[in-house]
Amino acid sequence: MPTKCCSCLGRVLLSLIFVMSAIHKISAWNETAEQMTRVGIPAVPLMLMGAIVFELGGGLSVMFGVKARLGAVLLILFLIPTTAIFHDFWSHEGSERQMQMIQFMKNLAILGGLLLVASFGPGVCCVLGGRRTDPDKPLAEGAAT
Repeated sequence: MPTKCCSCLGRVLLSLIFVMSAIHKISAWNETAEQMTRVGIPAVPLMLMGAIVFELGGGLSVMFGVKARLGAVLLILFLIPTTAIFHDFWSHEGSERQMQMIQFMKNLAILGGLLLVASFGPGVCCVLGGRRTDPDKPLAEGAAT
């Protein structure tokens, strides 16, 4: 499969979970706010709006390859506390512990993909500018990030 297709498809697949999650939070605002309240999140309306901005902004940025490094950093900043707060497998027992551990590990895998985007940029296929002749050569600092 050509590098260009892999780069685009990889970014879309990596970011889709965040974009869909943001849309769900918007459409199920009250239910999401209740869940956040249950786990002790302070200032729920502000934090919920922040989560939506980080997920939607970062997700679309990575998806389209526009300021993808910045978008990946936003998603990393969102994902770390979210993973620790909502997938605290160490405080559960039995099958719930196993389910939360799977979710925790899934988020670590996503974090790995985001670290790659933050490190190497969007790749060869992006909406604005990031085309390169050598896909194995990292983007120059500041170029099509």
